[in-house]
Amino acid sequence: MKKTLLLIVFSLLFTQCKKAADSNDLSAYQPHPFVELKHPEWSKNATIYEVNVRQFTPEGTFKAFERHLPRLKAMGIDIIWLMPINPIGIEKRKGTLGSEYSVRDYYGVNPEFGTKEDLKALVKKIHNIGMHVIVDWVANHSSWDNPLTKQHPDWYSKTPEGNFQPTPWYDWGDIIDFDYNKPELRKYMTEALVYWVKETDIDGYRCDVAGFIPVDFWEQVRLELDQVKPVFMLAEWESRDLHKKAFDMTYSWSLWDKMKDATTNHKGIGGVIEYLAHDESTFPKEAYRMTFTDNHDKNSWEGTPFSNFGEGLEASIVLAATVNGMPLVYSGQEAGLNRSLKFFDKDVIVWKKHPFEALYTKLFTLKHQNKALWNGSYGGEMIRIFNDKPNQVISFSRTKANDKVVLVMNYSDQTAKVTLHSKYQKGSYTDYFSNQKTDLGEETAMDLEPWSYKILVSKK
Repeated sequence: MKKTLLLIVFSLLFTQCKKAADSNDLSAYQPHPFVELKHPEWSKNATIYEVNVRQFTPEGTFKAFERHLPRLKAMGIDIIWLMPINPIGIEKRKGTLGSEYSVRDYYGVNPEFGTKEDLKALVKKIHNIGMHVIVDWVANHSSWDNPLTKQHPDWYSKTPEGNFQPTPWYDWGDIIDFDYNKPELRKYMTEALVYWVKETDIDGYRCDVAGFIPVDFWEQVRLELDQVKPVFMLAEWESRDLHKKAFDMTYSWSLWDKMKDATTNHKGIGGVIEYLAHDESTFPKEAYRMTFTDNHDKNSWEGTPFSNFGEGLEASIVLAATVNGMPLVYSGQEAGLNRSLKFFDKDVIVWKKHPFEALYTKLFTLKHQNKALWNGSYGGEMIRIFNDKPNQVISFSRTKANDKVVLVMNYSDQTAKVTLHSKYQKGSYTDYFSNQKTDLGEETAMDLEPWSYKILVSKK
């Protein structure tokens, strides 16, 4: 009986000691990065440029676009994004030339742009000058006359009557919607994506309306593409779940919306500040966000870049290039494109000298050289610098390794005499644009004209 009691006592003591020891074990509570994929090394400080091949030159071909490559390289562009390169549907086509997002053949090249050999030659020239290239991919839907409609009609979603339909709730009358519950469709589309990487040596994809398609499909796509070569994947969507195993970068539509609210909608900078706060607190540090003042959707449907942001356009370009994210330039933006490009018809960009090209060159040089502005976790955290003009002036710092950048921007149409509460950023800086020495103290006063900005840089 005594032995039994002793065993019970020892057992209880052992259990209590084990619990005490286990209570010091924090392995189950360690933070884990949300993003599990590995970004291509060359993307860490990259910029991106969207190419509307149809409108870029009078010829509207891959070959004609080639002559712009040295200029884009000199401007600081790293990734060339080609809008869809596949043949376009004829049935229910919109306009004279149709939408490039109405795909008739996933294994073909749009003859409007050239041949597969022309595409290969373009990719090679892009690589030869140290840039990379991704191609727009339309997996959500096809044209009405895609051969798949006859070969595999069961791969498409249907109306209650059993007929083909555009993507539900949208008036995209020139396309019909796929059904990604079909494993055979998933296999076909994945094999087509792998084909173009193997066949033309492209470096990845921009995926149209990526959020309309199940995430597990994209995760399998990424797995198979990375077995061919390390790829870069951009999703036309704004959702953190796509970053875990599938996409390097998603759109930052919300920043565009908040910048428009602050400029032409005259709602003040509160929305921008809220966006920046949420970006730092809720978005995965390892993920990339694409920041922009224009792209083919905004250009085609929302008016010109000038009407989008009015007098605040230049400041918006600077903001998009210095916040957390990868800045995008759309075809013709650097030349001051002052009208919307037609989407379904020929409408050539008028190329001319314009200050935006010099501005982009200057901003992208800084991005390449200053680690504080690099993408995702390669770059520095945005730390707000509070000031006494919170309804007008955006101010923050970013630091990485020995590099520091401070942005001070009067994002309003009124002059601002502002005092920065900059005790944590104290030190000597150089104004990146004027090259003047600037000191920040615990309290730093500045006079800022409407829509003006300062980018201050320093080395630790």
